[in-house]
Amino acid sequence: MIFREATIQDIQQIQVVRNAVKENMLSNPALVPDADVEDYITRRGKGWVCVIDDVVVGFSIADLVDQNIWALFVDPNSEAKGIGKQLHDLMMNWYFEQTCETVWLSTSPGTRAETFYRKQGWIETGVYGKGEIKFEMSEPRFKEIQQMQKMSDE
Repeated sequence: MIFREATIQDIQQIQVVRNAVKENMLSNPALVPDADVEDYITRRGKGWVCVIDDVVVGFSIADLVDQNIWALFVDPNSEAKGIGKQLHDLMMNWYFEQTCETVWLSTSPGTRAETFYRKQGWIETGVYGKGEIKFEMSEPRFKEIQQMQKMSDE
């Protein structure tokens, strides 16, 4: 398992992962064209991928322009291996190295993503869009959670 920054060459495989998920599916894959992914990983923020045997099995993308997490997805065949957590932490550490602005994301209620973000310490702050849960994470909270996790790992 290799974790690294996403490149333009990864976009095709990122799209495969994005469209393979069973929850938070896109109603129309054309809603997220390759040009948008490129914009988010090269201009608006940065992305990371997890690669196994030269295949992208997960990715995350942070957006500095709107201070949000644009994407965090793992191929259903690669779930429950710690990939999402590692991608989350890489992305969040980078985000807070760039800014101290609170970051937000949204996800559908009743999903594994909702459970995942709660477990990572995200705070529910309301509703976003068409009934999605809006979560936020401040830099001090993230650093505190990271420190607590580090201590429990020792």
